[in-house]
Amino acid sequence: MAPLCGAALCAGAAVVLGGGRPPAVRRARALLGPPGGAVPPGPLRRAAGLVRAWGGRRELWCLPAAGAVALLGASWLPLIAGAVAVPLVGRRLRDRERRGAEVLRAAAVIELCAAVAGGLRAGRQPTEVLLAAAPGGPAGGPEVLAAARFGGDVPGALRAAAGAPGAQGLAGVAACWQVAAGGGAGLADGLDRVAAALRAQRDGRDELQAQLAGPRATALLLALLPCFGLLMGSALGAAPLRVLLHTPAGLVCLVAGGLLEWAGLAWVARIVRGAHAR
Repeated sequence: MAPLCGAALCAGAAVVLGGGRPPAVRRARALLGPPGGAVPPGPLRRAAGLVRAWGGRRELWCLPAAGAVALLGASWLPLIAGAVAVPLVGRRLRDRERRGAEVLRAAAVIELCAAVAGGLRAGRQPTEVLLAAAPGGPAGGPEVLAAARFGGDVPGALRAAAGAPGAQGLAGVAACWQVAAGGGAGLADGLDRVAAALRAQRDGRDELQAQLAGPRATALLLALLPCFGLLMGSALGAAPLRVLLHTPAGLVCLVAGGLLEWAGLAWVARIVRGAHAR
């Protein structure tokens, strides 16, 4: 059992380390490839392809962690749990990246409003300022840029771009653009008001995040307490992993504890979602 768990641990660590951050990928490519940079055919090419395919998959850290626990507990159950956790952790990480992209897109809309308003007050044409302020950025989609460059329906393109998560402020920009109908001064004033409203909304979200930081940290600490208990029991020689993974009572406690842990985290997540929805 121990050799198999050790092999699983080493395999998982190799996959994760091979597909980690870009510097790790570059180091792996340097090791796998010849000095000229080209990768020869055969196993080295397949290994280099594996490195590129698994780049950035942080959820794969569940595999070596599960392999370590399986090796310590001499059981297959942690490996199964680690395999199940990979897609769940991956979905959570993708949700976090999506929320980060929404924040960046919202900030880009505010910057777009300020830049266009400033350019209009400097005497430039609205479409010219729009092309200069949003050249392919998060708030300047290809439809908006094409409409501004070729004389298309800019308000319609802005409304279509407002459907992207975090870019809802572009709907206000479209309304100001349509109402102003080419009058630079009126459009600048409207964009200033839109930017001010978006900044106030962003400040409110930031304040809410700051208020929720304490409860989130407390919930995370409480969720990690069982891990500290296992470490303390192992240090005292009680062998808690062997009890949990190899005895009927331990398996019952493990399942019950896992369900309670999941229920607590789901409850905290629901409270956070409710606070964001208000």
